[in-house]
Amino acid sequence: MAPDPEAAQVRSRPLLERWLRAFGAFWWDFLVGDTPELLAGALVAIGVLALLVKAASLSSAAVVAFPVLVAALLAASVARERRASR
Repeated sequence: MAPDPEAAQVRSRPLLERWLRAFGAFWWDFLVGDTPELLAGALVAIGVLALLVKAASLSSAAVVAFPVLVAALLAASVARERRASR
């Protein structure tokens, strides 16, 4: 069996570079996965929560708003998947 030239090229990279690439690939797959929209929605929900907490008089509203935003994100994701499966 002939040696794989791509594998040899990967092995020739420094260990730190290979480790950083693997680490980045893991986090990209873990956070983005199949649906980048969910990551974007979660970041928006966290941003809205941060803005509500930053406003001193709206901290209690943040306690209610975050679960509502997460439920809306879940509902939008399920609706999108149902449309895609048809």
